[in-house]
Amino acid sequence: MPEVMIKLENVQKEFRLRGNIIRALVDINLKINAGEFVVLMGPTGCGKTTLLNVMSGLDLPDDGTVILDGDRIDRASEERLSDIRRRKIGFVFQDFNLVENLTAIENVEAVLWPGPLRTKEINNRAMSALAKVDAHERMNNHPKELSGGEKQRVAIARAIIHKPRIIFADEPTGNLHHAAATQVMELLKSLNKEMGTTTIIVTHDKNLVKYGTRLVEMEHGRIIKS
Repeated sequence: MPEVMIKLENVQKEFRLRGNIIRALVDINLKINAGEFVVLMGPTGCGKTTLLNVMSGLDLPDDGTVILDGDRIDRASEERLSDIRRRKIGFVFQDFNLVENLTAIENVEAVLWPGPLRTKEINNRAMSALAKVDAHERMNNHPKELSGGEKQRVAIARAIIHKPRIIFADEPTGNLHHAAATQVMELLKSLNKEMGTTTIIVTHDKNLVKYGTRLVEMEHGRIIKS
C-alpha cells in the first residue's frame, strides 16, 4: 500500500475582501502519495496557491484536517510549523526569492544556517546541490548576473540542499521563457525520479501537465478533478 505523504480532510478557508467573504477552499479532500509528481492546475483565483500554502503549513485552514508526512499541521504552533518546513519541505517560487547581495552558493547555504552542520559540510552540500541542477559553474555569481533560468536552478538547489521529503513549487516557470521553462520542468521531473521527493507544482499553464504523474484541477475553491 503506498505511503500517504499529504492528506487533507474537509478543509475550508475563507478570506474577507472589502466586506465580502471569499471562499478560497471549499470541502477539500485530497491524498497525495509519497513520490508523486502532482500538477495542481486551475485559473487565476481558483484557490490553488491557497491550497499549496495550507498543505505546506505556510497558512492554516479555518476548518478541517491537514496531515503532512505523519504530522498534523492544521493546528500546529508556528514554532512547530517552522521546524517541519525546515526539515521536510523545499520551496520554489515564481520570483526566485534569492538574496541579491549573496552569491549563488551563499543563497543555497543560507538554508542550513544556523544549524548543527560544520561550515565545510554545508559548503559541500551546497556545491553538490548546485551540481545536481547544473548550476555549479555559476556558484560565485550574484543573482543580478544570472538569467531567469539560472536563478530558478539556484532556487531549486536551495530547495533540495536539506534533502526534503516534499517540494512545493508555486508557478516555477511563470517568469521564464519557453526554453528555460522546459529545462526547469525537466529538472524538477528528474529530481522527482532520482530523489523520490514528492513534488507539487502549482500552475495555470496546461503545457506543464505532461510533466506530472497526476493532475489535480481546481475551480472556484473546489477540486473538480484528482
